[in-house]
Amino acid sequence: MSQGKFRTADEAVALIGDGATVALIGGGGGLMEPTHTFRAVSRRFLETGSPRGLTVVHALGIGDKKTEGLNHFAHEGMVKRVIGGHWVWSPRMQRLAAEERIEAYVLPSGCVMQLYREIGGGRPGLLSHVGLGTFVDPRHQGGKMNASATEDLVEVVRLGGREQLFYKSFPIDVAIIRGSFADADGNISLDQEAANIDVYAAALAAHNSGGLVIAQVRTAVDAGSLPARSVRVPGAIVDAVVVDPEQRMGYDLPYDPLVSGERHGPITLDPPEPLDVRTLIARRAYRELREGAIINFGVGIGEGVAKMIADRGETGRYHQTIEHGTYGGYLMTGTMFGYARSPSAMIDGPSQFDFYAGGGLDIAFLGFGELDENGDVNVSRLGGLTVGPGGFMDIAQNARKVVFCGTFDTKGARASVTPGGLRIERAGDVRKLVRRVDQITYSGSQALARGHEAVFVTERAVFELSRDGLVLTEVAPGVDMRADVLDAMDFKPLIPRAPRVMDAALFAA
Repeated sequence: MSQGKFRTADEAVALIGDGATVALIGGGGGLMEPTHTFRAVSRRFLETGSPRGLTVVHALGIGDKKTEGLNHFAHEGMVKRVIGGHWVWSPRMQRLAAEERIEAYVLPSGCVMQLYREIGGGRPGLLSHVGLGTFVDPRHQGGKMNASATEDLVEVVRLGGREQLFYKSFPIDVAIIRGSFADADGNISLDQEAANIDVYAAALAAHNSGGLVIAQVRTAVDAGSLPARSVRVPGAIVDAVVVDPEQRMGYDLPYDPLVSGERHGPITLDPPEPLDVRTLIARRAYRELREGAIINFGVGIGEGVAKMIADRGETGRYHQTIEHGTYGGYLMTGTMFGYARSPSAMIDGPSQFDFYAGGGLDIAFLGFGELDENGDVNVSRLGGLTVGPGGFMDIAQNARKVVFCGTFDTKGARASVTPGGLRIERAGDVRKLVRRVDQITYSGSQALARGHEAVFVTERAVFELSRDGLVLTEVAPGVDMRADVLDAMDFKPLIPRAPRVMDAALFAA
């Protein structure tokens, strides 16, 4: 086998110049993350002080909430600007943003992926309705997450009588991507990966900006040995290939052909969850499903609905999707969110977000950090920390119906689920139903303008979005509506008629 484009990780990252704009690929838990190459970039900076002054761009959250992923770039001086879709996987980068040591921007994950495609196509930017009325809208914050972020990356324009957001293009100097196999010509196959995400779009953006594409793979193969249909990134746009024989599907997953979709097989289900508050919320949310619906689940309590579908053997009744580009199968949860066993299809992330933006989703089950009387939701800035929406905004703004799943309050809250209903043992120290959210990640007014539905399910009560405000529709048995619901909120919901009592069957063991 000839040397071709193969390089060591140290040789490859030596190609990254000071001040470069670098597109990073990966998802939380190590999904599609070129960890070996990321470590080499960090090592080079710590040893030599270079590369410095980078602009880092990433669509999804990348890391393990400790040291991996985006954390390898979280060195003061190494990075001057970060444009990220989701930050929670990198507490080091969150801290740099909070301390004003970097310029911090947040854009919706889908818009970042689609913007790569626009950059690669030589177009001036991305036109999208996603983000209107939220913190990404320049009439609010324009995606700027700290005082150091001063450049306007997003504009409001009007075309064909409709308002749109215009996400401006910028050159990508380097894309660090990942695959399974590479031949000496640099052709990259993703056959043994858990998702496609934005690998091709980022590589295209870098190449057509006159930049470099560095690809990490687990296995090198002879030129001409990869089937053409297995190649997802052609060697014509790849400059350097790094081989890491220890590359894993994820931090906690070496390799599983069921997850890559190479094989379909029986799944060993996790034990049923205990009947606690989170399970109760998922049970109630599950009742919003309808046969044949195309659905999406967000990280958190919404995952519990996916687990119920699997536990009940109902995966064939609905069309499940993940924003990473995966359809069907058995969705994995927690740190493995974004993975699925025995998926039925895998497409590229930008195309998946096209599907969402066009209104292809029937129902989405998502979490919420704060909810206010306008039906606005915040998941992107909590407790003063930059979190970012990930794909939340692209999904929530476009699904025909969104079921928000979350606890009524937080920080020290305790409640027990009993056959007779819900028993509140201690109220949380932090209210989540507030007069005004700290940051708008989901705009209730935009949802109403598009004719979409929104239901908010908590353990104590259920609310629905109406044109006049938030309506209280259900209350859990065992709960004092005045003391445990109305007096525990910062605003008064609409109560046009007496709320229903939640079905007692939800509380059965």
